[in-house]
Amino acid sequence: MPRWIESWLPGSPVGPNGRVIDGHSGEQFGLPASGVGSVVGFGRRFAALTVDWLLAYLIAALLTGSGAIEDPTINWRVLGVWFLLAAALVAVFGASTGMAALGIRVTSIDGVAMVGVPRALLRTALVALVLPALARDADGRGLHDRATRTIVVHTRA
Repeated sequence: MPRWIESWLPGSPVGPNGRVIDGHSGEQFGLPASGVGSVVGFGRRFAALTVDWLLAYLIAALLTGSGAIEDPTINWRVLGVWFLLAAALVAVFGASTGMAALGIRVTSIDGVAMVGVPRALLRTALVALVLPALARDADGRGLHDRATRTIVVHTRA
């Protein structure tokens, strides 16, 4: 019987609750192997986060005005703008600006139509901590997705 930690190792065939996963990512949730509704890989998720972060930097710099680069608080302002944008957009639309641009969205695994404000706030806070997003299971879900019972899927092929 495998240990629980093996389910978090990259490439491990062990899934949640010690089950061995033979199929594709998202199969246990009834998601297709590819195309619309399939689980998104790490690269596209990271690209969406990068787009969101650059947009937040631009907005924070515009709000700060001239001398934004020299401002010692600019990093905190960028984090605040990113947090507000990401949490609000995921709560209402299921996707941040970067996610929408790359054709991905956050969806609930428990059949709820919208992610909602509490889960979006928790998910965004855990993404801000970085490490929960890097610890992924066999379905490509990070700790932030597992804690909020969400999964990121493709919205277009």
